[in-house]
Amino acid sequence: MILENGFLDFDPVHLDATGEGPLQGLTFAVKDVFDIAGTVTGVGQPSWRASQPPARHTSPMIETLLAAGAELIGKTHTDELTYSLAGQNAHYGTPPNPAVPGAVPGGSSSGSASVVAAALVDFALGSDTGGSVRVPASYCGIHGLRPTHGVVDYRHCAHLAESFDTLGWFARDARLMARIGRILLPASDRPAPRRLLLVEEALAQSDADVVSQLEARVGNGLPGVTFGGSISVGNLDTYFNAFRPLQAYEAWARFGSWIEAEQPVFGPGVKERFEAASRITTAEAEDAREQCQALRTRIRALLGEDTLLCLPTTPTSALPLQADQARVEDIRGRTLRMTALAGTTGLPQLSLPLLRDREGPVGLSLIGPAGSDQQLLDLAARLPEFIST
Repeated sequence: MILENGFLDFDPVHLDATGEGPLQGLTFAVKDVFDIAGTVTGVGQPSWRASQPPARHTSPMIETLLAAGAELIGKTHTDELTYSLAGQNAHYGTPPNPAVPGAVPGGSSSGSASVVAAALVDFALGSDTGGSVRVPASYCGIHGLRPTHGVVDYRHCAHLAESFDTLGWFARDARLMARIGRILLPASDRPAPRRLLLVEEALAQSDADVVSQLEARVGNGLPGVTFGGSISVGNLDTYFNAFRPLQAYEAWARFGSWIEAEQPVFGPGVKERFEAASRITTAEAEDAREQCQALRTRIRALLGEDTLLCLPTTPTSALPLQADQARVEDIRGRTLRMTALAGTTGLPQLSLPLLRDREGPVGLSLIGPAGSDQQLLDLAARLPEFIST
């Protein structure tokens, strides 16, 4: 079932701005993982929603945006317990993809990306564990930031896997992305990026026409940033195989007791992922944690203070809603291998709507050193081709 839009029409919320500031007059929406006092945080699962009390507090991120003059006009749909990348929810339906009608919007921040792409709000908040901001940003042709892990305030927001969970945002305009960053991100005096490298293994995962466009976009460098060719970061399976068991173990630690007690009905894919998660041992999770730390140390040393990695956000544009299951699994696997690079290393990744294949938009991603979030946003805002009209 395709929904009319990405808003939760059965759980409307509206909070007026509490102050005047740089976001005066702008509207925003939030994924249904952010607590809003007096409402239930449903996390895309009706049995979970029915079993939870109303939140006692409101997310500090929301309060900060309200104080800066923005107006919250709604909650948005998410995949079940945020454990998916497609944006299809078996219980509530699928938010539309305004950029590619008849295609998935990407998940799990599907509703937030959808309402931004449809110009129903100026910006929206989402969460990203394995790609849940980056993938829908790519599929819906908008900007999306996964911040450095731990850099924004995660209080009063639902978790899936705390080792990887981040809170990010979407907008159609790169300049607005940067304005939001100056409100939500800590002040930073990091140096501006000076060198850009293509990730060889990510290019190998992506379709050829996407790769050729990316190389043309950045081959002459960016203002103030020199193109340094390509670099190998090692087999992406290494990142994926470190990410997947630890994410699954932490997801089961978060929801397993409730699942065993409530026996909720899950949609296809989500059910199987939680079943697999229940079988991850503590030893396997700790081994994965050690692998993630080793990857984090190596990639952060490679980037130093001023190097950016560049890659397609996703290997293709959004797949049709009725795509062949083998094609769906192929693209999901390739995508997760690409998104695991920033996920396992805790680095910021900004997806920009600069590429497209024959079917629709594909994001161009920049991964920066830890804490360089604002520098990424400011770089994008300086480039006319990064700014939506």
